[in-house]
Amino acid sequence: MSEARNIPVSRVDWPDARRIIRSQHPPIDLFEDIAEPSDWSRILSGEQKTNPRLMENIGQLDLVPEERRVGGPGASYLMAPFTHCSTDRPSRYSEGRFGVLYVGETFEVTLFETLHHHTAFMARTQEAAGWTSSFRELLLDVSADLHDLRPGAQDHAAILDPDDYGASQRLGQALRAAGSDGLVYPSVRCPRGDCAGLFHPDLASNPRQGRHLDYHWNGRRVDFVRESDSGRVFAIT
Repeated sequence: MSEARNIPVSRVDWPDARRIIRSQHPPIDLFEDIAEPSDWSRILSGEQKTNPRLMENIGQLDLVPEERRVGGPGASYLMAPFTHCSTDRPSRYSEGRFGVLYVGETFEVTLFETLHHHTAFMARTQEAAGWTSSFRELLLDVSADLHDLRPGAQDHAAILDPDDYGASQRLGQALRAAGSDGLVYPSVRCPRGDCAGLFHPDLASNPRQGRHLDYHWNGRRVDFVRESDSGRVFAIT
């Protein structure tokens, strides 16, 4: 895309970026153990002989170049978006053929981005009203040079379209193929908030557990969010 050449690159350092995922996703032992990422393929080859369900847990490890893999405590949260990507789950900057780690600069940004996608899912599956889903907040540190859609955002209307991801997916594919590490862009769900889409797991570090959250679905939208640990309930307006 010729437009990609006109997008500036900015340094992004977010020491407490946020991500919210479903609580049902367990850590992946291979990523969390002390083995070096360079040993994973050999270990995986041996484990597959005795554990046929291993690939379902780990995903497609070969989608992440060896030199960009990360290991250690919390590494599952960084690796999983890249090893479990699928064309059944496209996103703003990928048709699902490669993974993207999406984060928000603040909790509020990440919450409203998540609420949008959760609302679409709940409406599509016609779920009954109630406290229906549990999530966990993750904190992580982002340090990366990213293509920046924030300057002149009004000129990127198609890429930042709230509902149509066609232009943004084409841009993501072009930038990644050209060696980009990802994008930083204004949130379309939370005014004055910023998001980042990272193309490799080693652009984030120090993943750690934040709050546990419950979402209340009223049949049309998520109207309340509850902090599981404190019991505090917040209305979504």
